[in-house]
Amino acid sequence: MKKLIRNMLLFIFVTMQLQACGQKDNLHTSKAFQEMNTTAGTDKTHKEETATFGGGCYWCVEAQFQMLKGVRHVESGFSGGQVDDPTYKQVCAGNTGHAEVVNVYYDPAVISYDELLAAFWTSHDPTQLNRQGNDIGTQYRSVIFYHNEEQKQKAEAYKQKLNEEKAWDKPVVTEISAFKKFYVAEDYHQNYYNENKDQPYCKFVVGPKVEKFKKVFKDKLK
Repeated sequence: MKKLIRNMLLFIFVTMQLQACGQKDNLHTSKAFQEMNTTAGTDKTHKEETATFGGGCYWCVEAQFQMLKGVRHVESGFSGGQVDDPTYKQVCAGNTGHAEVVNVYYDPAVISYDELLAAFWTSHDPTQLNRQGNDIGTQYRSVIFYHNEEQKQKAEAYKQKLNEEKAWDKPVVTEISAFKKFYVAEDYHQNYYNENKDQPYCKFVVGPKVEKFKKVFKDKLK
């Protein structure tokens, strides 16, 4: 009986997560998305660059960016808050101002910032304010922390185009702010999905997002 109840509760949780995280998008007809996704990098120096994105739980976002060619490393952590060296517990309480983010270290000769933006806006629902599904709070906000003026201009321009095209049924609410500090999350958060695929959240929430991501970016996977 206890096992049955546990399974029923898990089913309800997963169903709620999938329904809440579902997004109705028109990316397949979006000119802005196609422009992002087909703009190749022009920097042939192979000097590593960094992009910082927040799209809800960083376990989901990390797992998706790790699959892309040109992405050398992805690191989960926190950015955008007022507390130095915050812990995961502190951030989850929603009082530090930080968002769960990933630092994406990439080779601009292989993958452009434009392509990373396309991946970012596909990786989550950017129309939800301060939440992703049942994960609610400013720590789960959709956010781009730009590292230079070029990143800022690209992020703002594409966001505007996506909204003008109504790429989603609701407006994109992604915050675009200057990068200041990044605090690495605890070790057990790094590479979380790949090391915990049998965990219920990974199996039923992260997994479906990863599979959708693979289909959209099948030509860009490692």
